[in-house]
Amino acid sequence: MSKKFLTCDGNQAAAHISYMFSEVAAIYPITPSSTMAEYVDEWAAAGRKNIFGETVLVQEMQSEGGAAGAVHGSLQAGALTTTYTASQGLLLMIPNMYKIAGELLPCVFHVSARTIASHALSIFGDHQDVMSVRQTGFAMLAEGSVQEVMDLSAVAHLSTIKSRVPFVNFFDGFRTSHEIQKIEMIEQDEVAPLLDMDAVNEFRARALSPEAPVARGMAENSDVFFQHRESCNKYYEAVPEIVEDYMQKISAITGREYHLFNYYGHPEAERVIIAMGSVTQAAEEAIDHLMAKGEKVGMIAVHLYRPFSAKHLLAAMPKTVKNVAVLDRTKEPGASGDPLYLDVIEAYAGVEGAPAIVAGRYGLASKDTTPAQIISVFDNLALPEPKDKFTVGIIDDVTFTSLPPVEEIALSGASTYEAKFYGLGADGTVGANKNSVKIIGENTSKYCQAYFAYDSKKSGGFTCSHLRFGDDPIRSTYLVNTPNFVACHVQAYLHMYDVTRGLRDGGTFLLNTIWEGDELAKNLPNNVKKYFADHNITVYYINATKIAQEIGLGNRTNTILQSAFFRITEVIPVDLAVEQMKKFIVKSYGKKGQDVVDKNYAAVDRGGEYRQLPVDKAWSNLPADAPADNNDPAFINNVVRPINAQDGDLLKVSDFKGIEDGTWAQGTAAYEKRGVAAFVPEWDPENCIQCNKCAYVCPHAAIRPFVLDQQEMAAAPFGENDSLPAIGKTFTGMRFVQAVDVLDCLGCGNCVDVCPGKKGVKALRMQPLETQLDVQKEWDYCVKNVASKQDLVDTKLNVKNSQFATPLFEFSGACSGCGETPYVKLISQLFGDHEMVANATGCSSIYSGSVPSTPYTVNAAGHGPAWGNSLFEDFAEFGLGMKIATEKMRQRLTDKMTAALSCPDCSDEIKALAQKWLDNSEDAAITREVADAIVPLCEACGCDVCKAILNLKNFIVKRSQWIIAGDGAAYDIGFGGLDHVLASGKNVNVLVVDTEVYSNTGGQASKATPLGAIAKFAASGKRIRKKDLGLIASTYGYVYCAQVAMGADQAQTLKAIREAEAYDGPSIIIAYAPCINHGIKAGMGRSQQEEANAVACGYWHLWRYNPALEDEGKNPFTLDSKEPDWDAFENFLKGEVRYASVMKQYPQEAEELFKAAKANAQWRYNNYRRLAQQQWGVDPEVGHLPQ
Repeated sequence: MSKKFLTCDGNQAAAHISYMFSEVAAIYPITPSSTMAEYVDEWAAAGRKNIFGETVLVQEMQSEGGAAGAVHGSLQAGALTTTYTASQGLLLMIPNMYKIAGELLPCVFHVSARTIASHALSIFGDHQDVMSVRQTGFAMLAEGSVQEVMDLSAVAHLSTIKSRVPFVNFFDGFRTSHEIQKIEMIEQDEVAPLLDMDAVNEFRARALSPEAPVARGMAENSDVFFQHRESCNKYYEAVPEIVEDYMQKISAITGREYHLFNYYGHPEAERVIIAMGSVTQAAEEAIDHLMAKGEKVGMIAVHLYRPFSAKHLLAAMPKTVKNVAVLDRTKEPGASGDPLYLDVIEAYAGVEGAPAIVAGRYGLASKDTTPAQIISVFDNLALPEPKDKFTVGIIDDVTFTSLPPVEEIALSGASTYEAKFYGLGADGTVGANKNSVKIIGENTSKYCQAYFAYDSKKSGGFTCSHLRFGDDPIRSTYLVNTPNFVACHVQAYLHMYDVTRGLRDGGTFLLNTIWEGDELAKNLPNNVKKYFADHNITVYYINATKIAQEIGLGNRTNTILQSAFFRITEVIPVDLAVEQMKKFIVKSYGKKGQDVVDKNYAAVDRGGEYRQLPVDKAWSNLPADAPADNNDPAFINNVVRPINAQDGDLLKVSDFKGIEDGTWAQGTAAYEKRGVAAFVPEWDPENCIQCNKCAYVCPHAAIRPFVLDQQEMAAAPFGENDSLPAIGKTFTGMRFVQAVDVLDCLGCGNCVDVCPGKKGVKALRMQPLETQLDVQKEWDYCVKNVASKQDLVDTKLNVKNSQFATPLFEFSGACSGCGETPYVKLISQLFGDHEMVANATGCSSIYSGSVPSTPYTVNAAGHGPAWGNSLFEDFAEFGLGMKIATEKMRQRLTDKMTAALSCPDCSDEIKALAQKWLDNSEDAAITREVADAIVPLCEACGCDVCKAILNLKNFIVKRSQWIIAGDGAAYDIGFGGLDHVLASGKNVNVLVVDTEVYSNTGGQASKATPLGAIAKFAASGKRIRKKDLGLIASTYGYVYCAQVAMGADQAQTLKAIREAEAYDGPSIIIAYAPCINHGIKAGMGRSQQEEANAVACGYWHLWRYNPALEDEGKNPFTLDSKEPDWDAFENFLKGEVRYASVMKQYPQEAEELFKAAKANAQWRYNNYRRLAQQQWGVDPEVGHLPQ
């Protein structure tokens, strides 16, 4: 039978196999495993049949704990059930895993193994999560490549059914789950005959049924529990042989040999490493290299990790072995060794002539592990006394665990062509490269590999695509370090990153730039020009940004640059490349409409508009670019900047001295100044009415009003003509400017969109970034030299005044045009100097705190928001914990302030301030005045009472406790905790930024997703209505609740935030936030307008529920949005791809779903209207209620 090839990633390979053997999948999204469940959902929606001739029933749950519970129940009811998870998600499943294993229920959990959050969160891959479940009783099967995932996932499913022992089938998150490889595909009819149908029928016969009732899940006492627990041993003893047997059968189908422990290397090896996961592939390259030099080395790749069969391990090991290194991809602080090492030590206990065994740790959080690092491990084993408990891939200059680094070498094979593409998140570079690798994989005999490296920013962050093509299977499970071709899609990167690093002699470089010819040569950094000349690089350039604008693609330059890549490299014939690119355009963008397809066709055709830049040999003599002088803190220069320059791998352990617990300084985002926007706003004072709406809506705080006095004006880099007389009595004699930070702006254009201007002419217009670089000095001057005038106005009074308050949340890693961050920024302006934030994991935690970037910052006095992130599921409890700790400390402070009143040593001034504090302890402004005055007096006094007050000085100022979450956290996984925290009656403020999907994990449906929307896990449109979280909270009667949309009513948003914070009790604000996942056809530059449209058509409603009004005998419920224009409802839906694509994919259901969505919106609106019309304090039977 001819081999069938598939170009896919590890997640798709696992999903492909698991679909065959599954009847039910109970799932919950988590990076990097989510796409497995998404594939299963899409295939089920498309009618794909499993081995049993049916589609898989997919059920999304509210959390991983919920998913595990549903898996357990489904198994007990007799359906073969699967789930997909990682990291914290897998940990939430542990209680059910014990149950499933104890009840001998056959199932497979597919895990893309990921780091567990400790001192910091990381979405990347290692074995910390799977090692945390090794004690549950699940068997554990590991794979090291995409091909192994395809081949061995079936072994997990077949073995669990035969053995009754449940399996965790795992592979490295990102490095395997997201690496795209051209692999041989296993077909359903090849593995179906291997399924033990007798075992399947026995499983079904054991299912709970009223027809043959039994009880399971009993409670047992000390008399029988122990012996009953031991009765399962025989099932576990049988697993290794069952797995080995199925491996032989899979080997017969594929021609690739698999065992519980696979040996690779010299048959008489003296030095051997033992490892599992993707590192085994890179190790094979290192072993081939060393064996070619005559060295006797080898490796054992572990596949079946639990049950751990010492017999099979010892049989696989060459008898000649002298030294062994066991590599663990996890860290267990305080243990005598990491898990795999301890298992190997145990296997050799009492074995005569056992080798010396040392332990090594590598690759935490997807830290790249290269063949050179593996060579350093073999070098260590060659020493008379090999180093034990070593680390590889880092420099540990504190506890000195690291092996000496070995210089990197290219071992990926002579036929392998390597390419690197530097892009901007959401510019389409990654998507285009995924298509490119599939085009090459599907249309040539070449093998291919693609891997994508990201920073933690949302769209607008750094991306680097690593592609390899060759005539032999590719085993290079590490980043491309020696490319033949480099494309830089963002010209700003020339100054930010070392984009030519490793580019081979005679290689090719393609730059997307607005410059050409001599001007381009003039603007290239010296180090880049020198590299081109020294290494004989062929340089091409193209203005894809301009072409994209002309075609109407906005900032999406991907297709143009993809076309240029194929034309320049000719890795496949150009005509074939063009034909295939157009085929993939229909596949990728067909859902978005013919217009988008046509524009991308035009982009393909214009990809040939590149030119060659002559490289001057004299460039070899250019001096290095002088580093710019600065007076920035050492932490910024020594830690933050290297990480931002993609050089974080070079930092040593000692660089984290003093911040071992994960602490990070606030305000580091201000030092980035990336300059990645193509277009930025230009302010025209002539048309400005000083309304400050532009600053109010800016997602990145990159446009702000400054008011300058005469002295500040005299030294300013702009004159009277470029400023306006500031409007307002308190600003008499001062000048107003609306300054733009062009280097931190992401170019969304919302500021221009909301600007009312004068007589229909706006005061802002978008201009190319390079025409505006000169105004950066104006911004820099204002930020550094112009004092805040916020004390001259009441910043909480209105929208205009609020923007004179300095934002203490700025330049975050959120998407361009983000709908969430304007709310977060506004809260920081109103309450930031005394704000505590408990942030749920999700988009809002990633843009608020991703190393090295902290957008929360401090004011001139050094005060600002204190921010913490715990988990996805416990955000509300985490915030409540902060609140009760503050309460406890302030109770103690109350006692000390009271004691000061009668203290003989305290001055009258201290006593007066203590009394003032006791009278106003819940007033932020007054407690700040008291703190500023009393602290120096207490320091001078020095009595015991004053010392006690000084110990509590950080609690003198009243704190504003905020809890920030997305809809996934608030509506789903953290809802139980949120409900409890609101019910507690404590004075906490909750902001829910509602994007109606799980934005951070890629747009999966949540209970906030409205009826009719397409989202992941709702592939054909969601069938149930949106949960009304605000109204649920209002039923307590003592919780302040509001629903807001800044773009629809800026004043109502401000009013709701002001009222919520002032209310002495719990509050929750649900804020509508357009998201890049919505596919807004007008673009994210109209996200504020999208909010306005949502409210105008009745899709979203504005209201407030203020329990304080009830005390005044008034109706606490106020409906703030007007009667909607229901006729505009359907057009609103059609303006977003998440709805419009339902019409394209499922036209029959679309009409029915849209009607239902509108009816549901009307039902909600009528409900709100009824609440607003209630006669409060009046009994319909007897009239006025007694007071």
